[in-house]
Amino acid sequence: PRAILAQGSSLPLLRSICICIRPAATMSRTACALLAAGLGLYGAQCFVAPSAPRSQPEASGVAGLRQHGTASLESAAPQVSSSAWSPLALGAALGLLAAVAGGRPALAADLENGESVFQGNCTACHAGGNNTVVPEKKLKKEAIEKYLTGGYNVDAIKYQVTNGKNSMPAFGEKLGPDDIEDVANYVFNQATKW
Repeated sequence: PRAILAQGSSLPLLRSICICIRPAATMSRTACALLAAGLGLYGAQCFVAPSAPRSQPEASGVAGLRQHGTASLESAAPQVSSSAWSPLALGAALGLLAAVAGGRPALAADLENGESVFQGNCTACHAGGNNTVVPEKKLKKEAIEKYLTGGYNVDAIKYQVTNGKNSMPAFGEKLGPDDIEDVANYVFNQATKW
């Protein structure tokens, strides 16, 4: 980018290059979301939409006249209309669509829970990604790469949280496996932000 700007190119060219390089993950998520929405609407239509009323074939001859005579007598009786639209089915379909569209995606790690676990168990020594016991061993990416056995990855952080080391206590018996997974992912994600 510096070479482009040094040659007198404009900033819009650089922006257009950055905009054109979109991650494939974003595009595939969008395609999956559109496909899911389309299938959901199609399914709701098939489930809820009224179907054409079935007509009875015209009867011929004497049986037809009898039916016609009976039908004229029945037409004087009050008619109960039957609709193919079911409010219950419509509500169920809309509720299902809202649950699918508005629900949180299922992730391998719940970062909100990880933050909560961190606040409840780790902030006494690691508030803000620092380390009050051994100041150089912070929870920042560079320090994790340097001091943590296994380096900067979620598995190494999970191992440290589970088993402890030196002055850090083990949390393997205090926290469940899901909480350890969540807090390790939280620390991994926060290590570049602290």
